[in-house]
Amino acid sequence: MNRRDFIKTITAFGISSAAVYGGLNHIGTQAALMEKNSAAQQAKRWGMVIDVSKFQNAEDIKRVAAACHRYHNVPDIDDPAHEIKWIWQEDFEHTFAELESEYLSETIKQLDFPVLCNHCDNPPCVRVCPTQATFKQEDGIVTMDYHRCIGCRFCMAACPFGARSFNFVDPRPFIDEVNPELATRTIGVVEKCNFCAERLAQGLDPVCVEASHGGIIFGDLEDPASPVRKVLNENFFIRRKVELGTGPGIYYVIKGGKAGA
Repeated sequence: MNRRDFIKTITAFGISSAAVYGGLNHIGTQAALMEKNSAAQQAKRWGMVIDVSKFQNAEDIKRVAAACHRYHNVPDIDDPAHEIKWIWQEDFEHTFAELESEYLSETIKQLDFPVLCNHCDNPPCVRVCPTQATFKQEDGIVTMDYHRCIGCRFCMAACPFGARSFNFVDPRPFIDEVNPELATRTIGVVEKCNFCAERLAQGLDPVCVEASHGGIIFGDLEDPASPVRKVLNENFFIRRKVELGTGPGIYYVIKGGKAGA
């Protein structure tokens, strides 16, 4: 019996998959819950601000994405059908399709935007997951336990941001240099950005924040003194697809504005 059939069976009998898979870490896969040390960063609601002005061209975004992917053992598969991505680049039209206007500045229209999981307040991916492989932590991070993922891809269908990738093939042969600090995923599971929960547990900032040279600001949205709140209070900002009611936790700043959305 394979993993998918096994979980279907235990679910049919009312047995929690969490009870079965909790705490296991076999065949090189990675669970989502991290042990925190005394230096762990804490927040009521983690969020991120992306200063678009700091990303002058596509190479700036690629540099940040490459740092993230290297650290998290994301495979480099040169095939759009099998590509795995945690951070990637989109143009304005595909990032903010609902804001398209014939009077919009051409400068804005030509910008490239780094996009990733929005770690929503009301994440639809969590609601549709039949095994609770995707869940929301108390600090707002939407994360995964890869042991519980049965590859149904309901979460991919539910996510309005296209933030999830499915491992159609074994990802390990496509990782040039494995980061021994983190495990790899396997064929048949979904994966996505986890806001570097494993680094926060050690008191470190997310990799993308360090690699962005000030272009990405991270902090507690519930703390008025946090870096993200200070930036949001002083600048115009937009979020992706707010009309859907998911409450995205990623904010894009356009310098010089006075209000937010």
